[in-house]
Amino acid sequence: MTSGTIRVLIADDQQMVRQGFTVLLNTQPDIEVIGQAVDGLDAVARVADLAPDVVLMDIRMPELGGIEATRRIKGATPEIKVLVLTTFDLDEYVYDALRAGASGFLLKDASAEQLADAVRVVAAGDALLAPGVTRRLIAEFARLDGTPRPPLKERVGDLTERETEVLTLIAQGLSNAEIAQRLVVAEQTVKTHVGRILVKLGLRDRTQAAVFAYESGLVRPAGY
Repeated sequence: MTSGTIRVLIADDQQMVRQGFTVLLNTQPDIEVIGQAVDGLDAVARVADLAPDVVLMDIRMPELGGIEATRRIKGATPEIKVLVLTTFDLDEYVYDALRAGASGFLLKDASAEQLADAVRVVAAGDALLAPGVTRRLIAEFARLDGTPRPPLKERVGDLTERETEVLTLIAQGLSNAEIAQRLVVAEQTVKTHVGRILVKLGLRDRTQAAVFAYESGLVRPAGY
């Protein structure tokens, strides 16, 4: 980010959605919409040209869908955050979007405040997994994900007691600020713990960390 401004690209095949989100986000002093894309192919091309911090990515688009576009963007520029847009809170495609590297998802009927907050959360490196949906979403994602991994319990053993505690809270959908408040520590301390957790477990981001917590049995959501 330049001078603290979060640079956003909006990818959606509906012009009204693109324009509406652009207007809403550009009213924020710390957010700037730097471009719009009409489909997945356009999004991939514009990301290469504009290098945004965050991409708001619709899932269902012509030419190239949001999931494959996300996969291509994250493959080429993993530092860019992708926030997928969906009409339903448990849209089946959301799981695939997370696997493709998305940092989370946002409902299209979100308020202006929720939209801006979501962009800030994702830009800061947090996974956007809203309370009330987090447990079902991550648990289902973990159940569906068949990627081979080393023995999970052995890897959990590499974490310190505090790191294990932080990982558990990540899986519950808490942000760094909320974890810091819960543990009565500085937010920077939490960020340090999160970084060490990712390195020790060989994970890409907080979303993968949350999935790992469920797969390893560290967190067991009700009903699963």
